[in-house]
Amino acid sequence: MTGPLVPDRVLTQNALTGAWLSTALPLVDLEYGDELNGPGSLSGRLSPRLLSSSPLVVDPGNTFIFVESANQLQWGGIVWDVRAQGNDYAIEAASWSSYLQKRFDLDGEHGGRGPYTYADRCQVIRNIWTYAQSVADGSIGVTVDPTTSTATIGTPADVYHSNPWEMPCLGDQVDDLVSGDATPDYTCTTSWNSTKTGVVKRIKLGWPRLGRRRTDITFSSGVNIIDEPEDALSGDDYAQVVVAAGSGEGRSRLKQTSAVRNGRLRLEHVLDLPDVNGNDILQARAARERTWRQATVRGSVDQITIRDTPAAPYGSWQIGDDVFTRVNNPWTSYAGWCRITGWTRKPQAQGGPQTVVSLKPADSFQYGGV
Repeated sequence: MTGPLVPDRVLTQNALTGAWLSTALPLVDLEYGDELNGPGSLSGRLSPRLLSSSPLVVDPGNTFIFVESANQLQWGGIVWDVRAQGNDYAIEAASWSSYLQKRFDLDGEHGGRGPYTYADRCQVIRNIWTYAQSVADGSIGVTVDPTTSTATIGTPADVYHSNPWEMPCLGDQVDDLVSGDATPDYTCTTSWNSTKTGVVKRIKLGWPRLGRRRTDITFSSGVNIIDEPEDALSGDDYAQVVVAAGSGEGRSRLKQTSAVRNGRLRLEHVLDLPDVNGNDILQARAARERTWRQATVRGSVDQITIRDTPAAPYGSWQIGDDVFTRVNNPWTSYAGWCRITGWTRKPQAQGGPQTVVSLKPADSFQYGGV
């Protein structure tokens, strides 16, 4: 995410052969971005005339799509959906981790790399990707960081299995491995290689967290925030008791609870996770869900829209960073550290390029590394 955003160039490539299909796909209403522990997304529209003249430039499920700005790749992913909408074709794509939602463990234990006892979750994520890309026509050229962690999965009494008869979705397994409060983070990144002859597709792993606390940039009303964030107060999503129910039936069904007493009326939520067969994963999912649901109260800002200014230039921040945020309008007066959990760039927005940044309240953790 470096350099100015205008103009953006959209490129497409055959996912299997690597042949370039288009080096300047004329998409309008282009939006794209990354997210924490997810693939991020891209959307845009292409006229039917342009699509019919070269239909394979956006062959869904078999096409990589990239966005380049200032000679740097800003985003990359896989086209998943192309459909007619009036006089246009709408294109939707998601970045590299979305591929695992279309892949399953058909051999069991990730091709013999499991089962797992006290296994580093980062290593299990690497095993999943290695297995997925070891099958014929299954490699998309993704590399996974060599990051290690002390977050483990599986115990002698509760071994973590990936059973072939269950045919578990590999994407769901990765989601489970990063679902707790003390689990690794990931995001998808894309860049040119050093000679700009190929693309580096990377799963960036962070432990204990991705990102760092930024004292050199800020998000502020009247400086780079150009909207008035919604100030919503609702009890519908709130809960301080979360029960995660996993695999099994009746009395034998796995169940883990995360609960606190905090001086508020007890509100409960049940997570139905029938494909999860590990108590440690269930406990992590319950804890993460409770943390999120307890945060759904006044006193935070979930989303802002910013322009490119010296206060926080595009490219100066990344997924996972803590940025001090000040919002002042007739309804909200907020100042505090917020963690960036996603961003969506709109290079063709009215009035000039803008970015919608998703935020959540930052905890007291002092982020290290990049």
